[in-house]
Amino acid sequence: MHFLRTHWVDLGAVLAVGLLGYLFTHPGLPLLQKILWWSLVGLFFHQLEEYRVVGTFPGMVNKIVFKSDCPDRYPLNTNTALIINVGIGWTSYFLAALFYRQALWLGIATMLVSLGNIVAHTIVFNSRGKRWYNAGMFTCWLCFAPCLYFFCKEMILTGIASTLDFIIGIPLGIFFNVGGIFGLINLLADRQTKFIFDQRNLLPGDRKK
Repeated sequence: MHFLRTHWVDLGAVLAVGLLGYLFTHPGLPLLQKILWWSLVGLFFHQLEEYRVVGTFPGMVNKIVFKSDCPDRYPLNTNTALIINVGIGWTSYFLAALFYRQALWLGIATMLVSLGNIVAHTIVFNSRGKRWYNAGMFTCWLCFAPCLYFFCKEMILTGIASTLDFIIGIPLGIFFNVGGIFGLINLLADRQTKFIFDQRNLLPGDRKK
């Protein structure tokens, strides 16, 4: 489990490359399903920006959002990050693409998660931190925003979504955003946890000299 807690984001990058290869070699996929697969690719790249390429998302959330005095572990820690991003994120986005017709409500829910990320990274985190950029914002607009636009456009043009899809999908998306992210961060918060982020995952001002 230690390997997964440390390298899940790197595994996601490998999966993103493999999935891109699949998409480029299967151009005949239904458009709605293709959009949802691209959404999963976007999730992998988004997490890569948050936790590896820029990498300061954990420290930013802990310090700016939760006003933590130990931003390397509280309230978000490496174990919680694994559960949220892989257990909930990867699973829901993957199943939404795989069962795009049978469970369109799950696609709607994941798109609401993407929308929640766009709003949080663009407005909430920047306004609270008094900055113009935070780790994850770039891929929100490069990856999530186009997928969200084309997903909504395709649903409107085809009328494929039923009332039941919206009745299930919208509350589930709200639950994922609130309970599945911030709820789990609070539930699993532990100041004494051994699941600590590396110094590179903290904001520069919080790193040990």
